[in-house]
Amino acid sequence: MVRIEEKQGTMVPSSMPEQQNPLQQLQAKFKEVENGFRAWLSKQPLPVEATVVTTTGAAQGAAIGALMGTLTNDISSSFQTPPQASLNPQAMASFKQAQALSGGPLVQARNFAVMTGVNAGISCVMKRLRGKEDVQSSMAAAFGSGAMFSLVSGMGGPNQAANAVTSGLFFALVQGGLFQLGQKFSQPPVEDVNYYKTRSMLNSLGLQNYEKNFKKGLLTDSTLPLLTDSALRDVKIPPGPRLLILDHIQRDPVLKEKQGHRG
Repeated sequence: MVRIEEKQGTMVPSSMPEQQNPLQQLQAKFKEVENGFRAWLSKQPLPVEATVVTTTGAAQGAAIGALMGTLTNDISSSFQTPPQASLNPQAMASFKQAQALSGGPLVQARNFAVMTGVNAGISCVMKRLRGKEDVQSSMAAAFGSGAMFSLVSGMGGPNQAANAVTSGLFFALVQGGLFQLGQKFSQPPVEDVNYYKTRSMLNSLGLQNYEKNFKKGLLTDSTLPLLTDSALRDVKIPPGPRLLILDHIQRDPVLKEKQGHRG
């Protein structure tokens, strides 16, 4: 920030340090502490790291579950336990599922703590042992968390083991699909990487509409120093844009140097 001070009839600019947003300072400090904690944790033995990660994940899940249990507490109170004799086994299993998903704060805190803690712990162990985080590790962690959630929440019928396996498989399939979907949208297509410099050049010239012409002719970034008028004509770029592109290449010191080396 610049403040104008009046000194002996003259206006003298005086620079003052800008005050940062307190929220941004807090976020930066939290990020710094988080990165330091993760760096320290990665150097610890596997049992220590897995224990800390599991405990942290369970605490986060407990907080989420308690919040959800508070919001759904009114719903859970409306479920009156019917006489078991009046219900067949399938109906009783459905009733227990409804109770498990709409329990009070303590019940939901327990359920979500187990689910998120097991997921975080298995993910940590798999990542340390395999050296990477991929869809297999993600599905294995989801299977374990789904199975444990089924056991502690009391969902399903009398055959808890079979229901735990079914729940684990369901969690694993959902998590695997979400992981693959996230990977697809988080990584740019391979061809886009090959046209990074080309796209930047066309955007600077206002010719971004001709990027498809470059891709159709496979004129990648590595071909920029080799471009000629005939090559641009072959991909159906009009004379005006061709002149602008060739002039830009001649003026670019990096591309011009590569042209000289090739010549």
